[in-house]
Amino acid sequence: MMDYHAFLSRLSQNPKLAEWAALLPEQISNGLNESRYGDLPRWKEALAALPSLTPSGICLNSSRVGTTGDISDLQRSTLEQALKGLHPWRKGPFELFGVHIDTEWRSDWKWDRLKDAIAPLTGRTVLDIGCGSGYHCWRMRGAGAELVVGIDPTPLFVTQYFALQKYLSDPAVAVLPMGIEHLPAKLQAFDTTFSMGILYHRRSPFDHLLALRDTLRSGGQLVLETLIIDGGLGEVLVPDGRYSKMGNVWFIPSTASLASWLKKAGFKNPRLIEVNQTSIKEQRSTEWMQFHSLSEFLDPKDPSKTIEGYPAPKRATFVAEAP
Repeated sequence: MMDYHAFLSRLSQNPKLAEWAALLPEQISNGLNESRYGDLPRWKEALAALPSLTPSGICLNSSRVGTTGDISDLQRSTLEQALKGLHPWRKGPFELFGVHIDTEWRSDWKWDRLKDAIAPLTGRTVLDIGCGSGYHCWRMRGAGAELVVGIDPTPLFVTQYFALQKYLSDPAVAVLPMGIEHLPAKLQAFDTTFSMGILYHRRSPFDHLLALRDTLRSGGQLVLETLIIDGGLGEVLVPDGRYSKMGNVWFIPSTASLASWLKKAGFKNPRLIEVNQTSIKEQRSTEWMQFHSLSEFLDPKDPSKTIEGYPAPKRATFVAEAP
């Protein structure tokens, strides 16, 4: 049901990743330990309830698997009920046999903003840190990546990945239950590493940047997306308490500051590829994510500010190369 054997076999064939592949069974077991994560049995039940279906077609570039015509009304009802057992769905959207999983984030919008500005992924080995359910992992595979390794310590998101993998059946893509701190030191194995929406959650942004650098081969590309503020070199927001109702936001730099951080961490040629003000159309509550979302995190009288009075979320994406 949550089987990594085909992926681990593929990983072990990569000379740079074979040693890590040997360690992964124990790491996966720790990351999916039911004694640590009491909701895992319930999520596994939802996964087991998914009907066995064969898609007539798959389009990773639109996150579509099968069509409504592939299944009966009863199968569709069973599929939808099982998928909703894995609520909340944060990153997407996905379309499975006509069931539209309308996730909190329009992650496709983020992908569309960056996909033409990064090094082509064709034939590349890719790492996606903090990947959630793996939405962007599938888009990376659709863009031609040879192998995509996603990591995320949240077992619910790993279970959501397996719900999709049940119908996609692609051993070249996996979401592993771990964080970046569980990667072998100085792995230097990936052609492209993505860190999207992670940097501001790290107490030490420089340690995170150095860890990202050490995942990449020489000349490999980092794609870094994070919260930023308007301002000049050296300006950084350190929220006093919560930021946009998030308690784990530590450092939000200006784009000039972030470029200097990347240089200080040893990256070559850091360059800004896009800046985007997060809108309530891109991040919002839906039938598939019924908790509060961005509209509740902003000042109701002035949506240019968070509920705490800080500048509303704005995000930037940088690319840079490892030395």
